[in-house]
Amino acid sequence: MMKSRFAIIAAMLLLTAIAKAQGWTSVQAVGVLPTNTSAQNRQALQQAIDAMSERGGALYVEPVEGGYPMEGGLVLRRNVSLLGVHGPTGRGTATSDRSRPTGSLFVITDRERPFLSLESATQVRGLQFYYPEQTNNNPHAVIPYPPTICLSPETNAQGVTLSCLTFYGEYIAMDFRAKAPRICEQILFEHCYGYPLSGQFIAIDRCYDVPRILHCHVNPSNMREFRRTFSRQVIDAVVAQKTYTYWIDHTDNAQLIDLFTFGSYGGIYLGNETYGQLTNFNFDCVSIGIHKLGSQWKNRNWQIAQGSIIANAGSRLEDVHPILIEGVGHTALSNVEAFSGDNHALTNFGYSWDYMTVKGAATVSMTGCRMQGYKSDEPLHLSPEARVRAVACFDRDNQLFER
Repeated sequence: MMKSRFAIIAAMLLLTAIAKAQGWTSVQAVGVLPTNTSAQNRQALQQAIDAMSERGGALYVEPVEGGYPMEGGLVLRRNVSLLGVHGPTGRGTATSDRSRPTGSLFVITDRERPFLSLESATQVRGLQFYYPEQTNNNPHAVIPYPPTICLSPETNAQGVTLSCLTFYGEYIAMDFRAKAPRICEQILFEHCYGYPLSGQFIAIDRCYDVPRILHCHVNPSNMREFRRTFSRQVIDAVVAQKTYTYWIDHTDNAQLIDLFTFGSYGGIYLGNETYGQLTNFNFDCVSIGIHKLGSQWKNRNWQIAQGSIIANAGSRLEDVHPILIEGVGHTALSNVEAFSGDNHALTNFGYSWDYMTVKGAATVSMTGCRMQGYKSDEPLHLSPEARVRAVACFDRDNQLFER
């Protein structure tokens, strides 16, 4: 035991030395301590961020047992990075008694203010965010916290990196819906994990220069290591919110790669004023996998490939669609599979209604799509104005489906 403790201390000293060598400043050096109140820590951290903004720099969230209590309302000023030691911790870190997470961790109880608002040229990496007062088993006790991370309402946000972040008990994880005349551009989300009880993990609006959402994973078992897995009743309540895990609108050429969600109403919402590419995804136990809209013909087009959708949840079977397309514009589907079935983690039908519903005058091309587990007589339901071309696709009876 003594050797183990010495090894831990030595590792912590090494991490601190590396951070110092790289020019990072430990948050403990500026007065952020695990023994402080959340108000004291917020004041100390905000003062350090403000002082660092003009020259630029990085604040190192030195790992401590049980993390740092912190009030909301923080603003990460231009040119400042907030860095921790973690990759995404998909099942949670844990203290030795497995009662709580630990490490480069902020412990949040503020119910009134977003935790962290971002300005341009900022980075948040390697951190965990924990809401210890959030329920994991009572849908009537869910606390509707403000977003954990969002845009600063005072400025545009351009050139922001959010990487290797894990959220525990959040309500909305990352809200980047800019309100006109504000915009956000070149926003990068990568390797972020959580399970938001509003159903909303990442939302982007008015991002006119290539937003990227890469390698993100939403799962109700993300607190398993410290025994806070969400109950079936809470997962049902998340589905009942009728929101989308990933939501974007007013974006140009969005790049969405390797996205996962489980136990939400919608996998992804591609709004009226968007175009881009979605590849390598799995939307599991949802009501609607992909909801694609379009307002015009020129460039409200999406290329969607290499994915699977299990649509089986919701309040009415006829509203359960792996793919729902509305408006105009084109959707190219390649190797997108649906194979609905039962899952004991949430209330579900065990089926989807169909494979795809198209409303409006949209065009759709389908190549190599496999359609399984739908209850309707037909896999496609199309408006009279819709035009769909399917090649080398197969229906639930493993029969070739072409049209």
